[in-house]
Amino acid sequence: MPLCLVASLPFLYFCPIKGTVDILANPIEYLKGVGPQRADLLKKELNIFTFKDLLELVPNRHIDKTKVNLVRDITPQTDFIQIAGVLKSSGLMGEKRGKRLVAEIKDATGTLELVWFQGITYIQKMLTVGQTYLVYGKVTFFQGQPQITHPEMEVYNRENKEGKSTLEPVYPSTEKLKSRGMGGRQIGHFTETLIKLLQENNIPEILPESVLQPLQLMPRFKAFVNVHFPSDPETSQQAINRLKFEEFFIAQIRMGLLRQQRHRYSKGVVFSQVGEIFNRFYEQYLPFELTGAQKRVIKEIRRDTGTGKQMNRLLQGDVGSGKTIVALLVLLLAIDNGYQGCLMAPTEILTQQHFNSITNLLKDLPVNVRMLTGSTKIRERKEILQQLEEGTIHFLIGTHALLEDPVKFKNLGLAIVDEQHRFGVAQRARLWKKATVPPHILVMTATPIPRTLAMTAYGDLDTSIIDELPPNRKPILTVHRYETVRSQVMDFIKAEITKGRQAYIIFPLIEESEKLDYENLMKGYENVQAYFPEPKYWISMVHGRQTNEVRTTNMQRFKTGDTQIMVGTTVIEVGVDVPNASVMVIESAEKFGLSQLHQLRGRVGRGSEKSFCILLSGSKLNNEARERLKIMCATNDGFKIAEKDLELRGPGDIEGTRQSGALNFKLASIVQDRKWLEIAREMAERLLDDDPDLASATNLQLKNYLQALQGKTAWSKIS
Repeated sequence: MPLCLVASLPFLYFCPIKGTVDILANPIEYLKGVGPQRADLLKKELNIFTFKDLLELVPNRHIDKTKVNLVRDITPQTDFIQIAGVLKSSGLMGEKRGKRLVAEIKDATGTLELVWFQGITYIQKMLTVGQTYLVYGKVTFFQGQPQITHPEMEVYNRENKEGKSTLEPVYPSTEKLKSRGMGGRQIGHFTETLIKLLQENNIPEILPESVLQPLQLMPRFKAFVNVHFPSDPETSQQAINRLKFEEFFIAQIRMGLLRQQRHRYSKGVVFSQVGEIFNRFYEQYLPFELTGAQKRVIKEIRRDTGTGKQMNRLLQGDVGSGKTIVALLVLLLAIDNGYQGCLMAPTEILTQQHFNSITNLLKDLPVNVRMLTGSTKIRERKEILQQLEEGTIHFLIGTHALLEDPVKFKNLGLAIVDEQHRFGVAQRARLWKKATVPPHILVMTATPIPRTLAMTAYGDLDTSIIDELPPNRKPILTVHRYETVRSQVMDFIKAEITKGRQAYIIFPLIEESEKLDYENLMKGYENVQAYFPEPKYWISMVHGRQTNEVRTTNMQRFKTGDTQIMVGTTVIEVGVDVPNASVMVIESAEKFGLSQLHQLRGRVGRGSEKSFCILLSGSKLNNEARERLKIMCATNDGFKIAEKDLELRGPGDIEGTRQSGALNFKLASIVQDRKWLEIAREMAERLLDDDPDLASATNLQLKNYLQALQGKTAWSKIS
């Protein structure tokens, strides 16, 4: 049998049955009424190239012309209505701009006025007094009398006297299409032509009865017909639900199969023992008692790394929850078992910070830790590469530089990726090619991922969550203040500095104009200088235009306490750790996204002193900005903030959404359709538990469909 035609999305699958032609593969110009010129427009404007593309175009809404009402049914609450009546009169009224065509239509219960302001000459020719018409439009009232402006009209006859048998679809269109007579409703005529051509074997069922039956889902062919031409709103909703569920279910099955395949077949190195280095560090040098959540996560990782299968684990933890110490303990586990490890971070600043804190923690242990970044000197680089290949370096911390071909490990057993959303899928994939047996992968993120997003975008990874902050952490007090009270905010910073503390003042980056950003920052810096004159106060400044060296020096000065105030852009968002800093002021806070505000806030509250985050904004705020600032003041919980962010912005904009296109759902929304996602996840898990290889006859259609889908979407081994 020839290969089936498969949609690029896990949404449609049309497989030709022996002896039939797969008409859905036909170019759109071959559909009756379309032709080459209209086809060109449909391709350019709506990406409709084939019959299948047209079938996948879901209507924006439906118009209900299934009932013919009476004039007496009209009330002030009536919206759209369809009336059948005799045209009693028509004539022109008013002059120049006020000129209009007015007609009256009458049924057995009353009279309705019809009004036209445009196309008057054309409409006059169409109207015949004494003729019975079917009239449809939006009801308005003028001087207490109902009227319809620019109604749709057709001659009333035997065929339409009961109204239409189905709702009428209105499709998305564009100005260009409308100007060529292909508006949202005209496209409906093409869809109607297409639907009449289709039979059930053109859209075979792919879901097994064990899934369809308990949920009472509409059959697949019927769902596609009713998404376009339902008999009533309820049937339309049932069809949409069926197709939304199918999208989620297919995505969840694919994720489940990937996860299952990894658990069953992937080879991984075995960390069989907890050795001397791990135990010595744990007993003598661990700076604080681990939280219950950290202990649980380490157990999960220990279990993974002891199975002989490759670990692929996503470690989520809020800012300051102690992910790094977990990563370090796992690394010591690798070293005790004779393997090397590496940690990849997105920026030199964060890399340097990881290097400093880890070397400091391991200084009394026989562990050789080195750092490799773009600015590592040639001589040092050569030395690192040589020692790495010889196996005398146990642990390499670096930026993208780790991915370069000359970087070869003797026996890499563990790769840790920090702030994973900063690295592309292809970049990360190069990491595990650096060992004959793929290393265990631990992907860390400080941007908490909402559960629905994790289920769809990261469902093929095992997930660990550190949902507990270390006991010495005090919650950060967050307040929103308007610019009008700036001087009071500055006085508050002065009071904190007098107590020996330090403060950040952050300005936004608005990507449209780097020049404008820079000017805003410099202006802001001058303002801060006016409030905090030298030599009583010292200020560090960091921004993207500085060289790495200058930026690092300025950060270092702040870190060591030479300067009390750090003025900067969001380059400090990830990873700057200054326990003495107790105030974070975010200028123009309304211009930041929720996850960025939360990340910035996490730069303070790292010591044992009470910390504050002050969100400064202009007085004119739109609703969404007001909502963002409100949630920031209401909670310190990164997961609640991430859920809200998902709600406000949708998955496409959220940092951390995978680049694999897993969220390109055609109909379903992981925000609005959470219920269907949960059900799909549960059903997919149950089905794979019962039949892991989809070998049973009942799951054969599903298996064929998934096999045909293979290779259509870029799925990778990790995130």
